[in-house]
Amino acid sequence: MPLAPEIKAFLEAGAAAGLPQVWEAPLDVIRRNTQSRVALAGPVEPIFQVINRFIPGPTADLPIRIYRPTDSESAQAIVFFHGGGWVLNFLDIYDAALSRLANQSGATIISVNYQKAPEHPFPTPFDDCYATLLWVIANAAGLKIDANNLGVAGDSAGANLASAVALKARDHNVNLAFQILIYPCNNRDFETASYRDHATGYGLSTQGMKWFWEKYLQDDQYDSNPYAVPARAQSFKGLAPAIIITAQYDPLLSDGEEYAELLRNDGVNVSYQSYEGMIHGFFANLAVTPTSRQAIDQVAETLKGIKR
Repeated sequence: MPLAPEIKAFLEAGAAAGLPQVWEAPLDVIRRNTQSRVALAGPVEPIFQVINRFIPGPTADLPIRIYRPTDSESAQAIVFFHGGGWVLNFLDIYDAALSRLANQSGATIISVNYQKAPEHPFPTPFDDCYATLLWVIANAAGLKIDANNLGVAGDSAGANLASAVALKARDHNVNLAFQILIYPCNNRDFETASYRDHATGYGLSTQGMKWFWEKYLQDDQYDSNPYAVPARAQSFKGLAPAIIITAQYDPLLSDGEEYAELLRNDGVNVSYQSYEGMIHGFFANLAVTPTSRQAIDQVAETLKGIKR
């Protein structure tokens, strides 16, 4: 399928704006430019309750945002890690998507603004995310959630973090009910079909992903560490069931396809959906394409029926 018309127009507008690529300007400029992404998310639909607070992390207090769709005393829960190449982005960008996902699924969502590379490279972002999961479990009663019906989720770098947290949870006998991986970047292999076929012209680029990985890992000493590169895990047996979302014109398409296959080969229940005509980032861009709502609603529906 060709690019969806609204995605084609979005890419053309982005090219006309002439903003620098991530490797072309100082980091503070690149981060400042991400402020405009809130507009792409679209309006935030009403939700029962939103709570902002800080929780203690391993090396710093961490901001979290809690989206409660109901007054349930034992809701399903999702711990969400946002994307941005481990370097960029912030909670506000995801308000619209997460409010809708909470409303459609009935799950309380806890989103964390983990510390970012390059100032805080691996393992700090990962450690922050895992610590958030443990905090949520320990505080389940106060959060009015069911600690036995809780999973992790994320998009892009956040899906990498969610995958890694799911691996560590398994390794330490921490129960997870599911993992939601939205166009995950789970392998540091830039020779895949999608890295070659969609290297430029579709928003996220292969060169951009190389830059993000360099900022996160900073050298190759962690390339075999599954908490940094989840596809390198020796086994995927016993992992929580996975919902995996990919986009047709995404350099990370192959990563998502291959991770789904790795999980299936080790007996993990996987629900996989690739969205035709879409690019990286579409899931949270409700103001750009109606397919965002379609994907969010599909995740919510799949979540209701997922079995471990």
